[in-house]
Amino acid sequence: MTALTDGEGAFFQPRTEAFPHATAAQWREADRRDPAGVTGDGQWWLPFRSFAIRAGDGPVTLVDAGIGPADSPAASWAPVPGRLPDELAAAGIDPADVDTVVLTHLHSDHIGWAVTGTPGRPHFPDAAYLVQQAELDAVETISPGLPAGLVAPLRAAGQLRVIDGEATLTPGVRLLPTFGHTPGHQSVLVEAADERLLLTGDLLVHMVQLVDPDLAYAHEVDRETARDSRVALLRALAATGPTTLATPHLGTPFTPL
Repeated sequence: MTALTDGEGAFFQPRTEAFPHATAAQWREADRRDPAGVTGDGQWWLPFRSFAIRAGDGPVTLVDAGIGPADSPAASWAPVPGRLPDELAAAGIDPADVDTVVLTHLHSDHIGWAVTGTPGRPHFPDAAYLVQQAELDAVETISPGLPAGLVAPLRAAGQLRVIDGEATLTPGVRLLPTFGHTPGHQSVLVEAADERLLLTGDLLVHMVQLVDPDLAYAHEVDRETARDSRVALLRALAATGPTTLATPHLGTPFTPL
């Protein structure tokens, strides 16, 4: 498992607005547990990560596609251009090595390198791109530009694979529907021997949601469903043994649950 940082920067609004119900005590505990997630003047500092899963020298599963190049959909608010191509190269991964791209959801900071260029083409030429059916059903509400800018090029290339619910990718790697942050959000659970790792996507976006998983994030589409997904999965994993969380936006990429 390789964490790939496409970029990092301060969030575009005060964190107290992003998590309006968090208490001062919860912020103190979050900052204690994740000091890299806050700046000296109290801003939310967040990385934008993707993760590569590879067994030996086999094909790569990439989870999420970062903020993207300078003209990507995230350019209006994220620190583009991203450096994911360089991060992949440093990890010894060529775009042609990637046979699967899991898009946890279709927010702009998770799809930036999925389709690039003009006209848009899949950046990973031999990969199936996995998206939940519920996410595609709501694609217009997530962003009006997604059907033409992302979905159509993937369909035209024959590289869009639609998932409906839970699915097994390879032995030990499962897609789990974790709806709420967006209508078709999904996470990835990796199990090998006695190790278990959850690639959360935006099931949680800040340490304060590990301090209290009930805390809503202002940019969740359905806060109640997102909370239920987060609480249920984290509780289930905690009850069945040690789990490491691989997160796109916490200060460090891997965090014990």
